[in-house]
Amino acid sequence: MSVKVPQNIFYLLAFAAIAALLLMVFSLLPGSGAVPRQASGSGALAVESAAPAENDLAARFAELSGARTNFCAGPDILRKTNAGRLQGSCCSAMDFHRYKEQIEGLKKYSGIEKIPSNPYDIPISLAEDLLDYQKTISLSPSQQSVYGGAVKMSHEGGPCCCKCWRWYAFEGLAKYLITEHNFSAGQIAEVWNLEDGCGGAGHVEAVHHVA
Repeated sequence: MSVKVPQNIFYLLAFAAIAALLLMVFSLLPGSGAVPRQASGSGALAVESAAPAENDLAARFAELSGARTNFCAGPDILRKTNAGRLQGSCCSAMDFHRYKEQIEGLKKYSGIEKIPSNPYDIPISLAEDLLDYQKTISLSPSQQSVYGGAVKMSHEGGPCCCKCWRWYAFEGLAKYLITEHNFSAGQIAEVWNLEDGCGGAGHVEAVHHVA
């Protein structure tokens, strides 16, 4: 024996089903306020995505802190090494916290190719260019005043803590930045501080390793 559903109840059930379907479709439309399930953990995803970058930085630090193609020497370092890059610290062991600060700080100047992006990994070709700038670029009196101001403001009292190859190379870099990019004394000092490749957690002022 079959049960006959009243026609008005059938219409009500059909209307409820259609309404429920429309509500589900509307909730998925952009701007409806619905949050996709995968987005509910966006904070966790951001932390996870940051982890590989930190791991890459740590791996690069481990590689460079053990490198020895860079050392405390005069401009003739280019004749003392067969490597294509000057890698590692000059004097003290590298410090990861300081290394991270330097890498992050130098991103600000990524648009200028003559500013090394990593003070512990400098191509020989770039070092040659900077050493050449030191010899060939002349500063006007006003530009020399900017340079002198940078010396007073920098952590090391100049381009480096001693007159090694870095001193001459980053003197050349400063001359280039002053003449070609109109850098101020403060900007030059900041670049010098970020490019400090002596190692350690901070800076060492006026320690003369190379005559």
